[in-house]
Amino acid sequence: MLSCKDLTKQYNGITVVDHLTFQIKKGEVFALLGTNGAGKTTTIKMILELVEKNGGQIEKYGEYTIGYSPETPYFPPFLTAREVLSYYGRIQGLDKRDLKKDIATLLQLVGLEDNRTKVKVYSKGMLQRLALAQALLGDPMLLLLDEPTAGLDALGRVEMIELIGKLKSQGKTIIINSHILNDMERVCDGGIIIKKGKILYTWEKNADHHGKSLEEIFVETVKN
Repeated sequence: MLSCKDLTKQYNGITVVDHLTFQIKKGEVFALLGTNGAGKTTTIKMILELVEKNGGQIEKYGEYTIGYSPETPYFPPFLTAREVLSYYGRIQGLDKRDLKKDIATLLQLVGLEDNRTKVKVYSKGMLQRLALAQALLGDPMLLLLDEPTAGLDALGRVEMIELIGKLKSQGKTIIINSHILNDMERVCDGGIIIKKGKILYTWEKNADHHGKSLEEIFVETVKN
């Protein structure tokens, strides 16, 4: 589905992504793990072509659309959730006749009510849900989710992880950046742990990790 080889990015002479090489298979949920400043969000933005890479290659196999949910989503505060999705749907050029039905389905899917509540009173968790709904407009095959469970309470996190699992069962490929390792261990098939832009550990869900949890592996990997 996607391959990155020697992906590199520098800001003001400082390397923040350092020759990252990894592959993501179709239908896989892939974790980008690391401490703050490890280069995870920059990597996502290079895949999205929002940030220009300084070196390396990104190969996308086949024709497909991409949906993106940012870590800190922002929407016009005077709009409702339906209006937000309608606005972004029109920007994407989606068919108006199908958009109304799709919006209702997406809002129900992410657990938001279709009412007149303005986005300005939304909690962080509600904004995360709306960001996921926005990312799903147009039914993309590849999703890039930056901290999708941030700001959600315990129940909301469980529901979000279950939703990601449902999207996977529909054949979507998903890349997730998150600090909540228990969530990642539940839903991801594999991933990489990076520090200062370099891969320190490649994790696979069904591999032998000597009985260690992903959290234990992560702590041991990044503390050195």
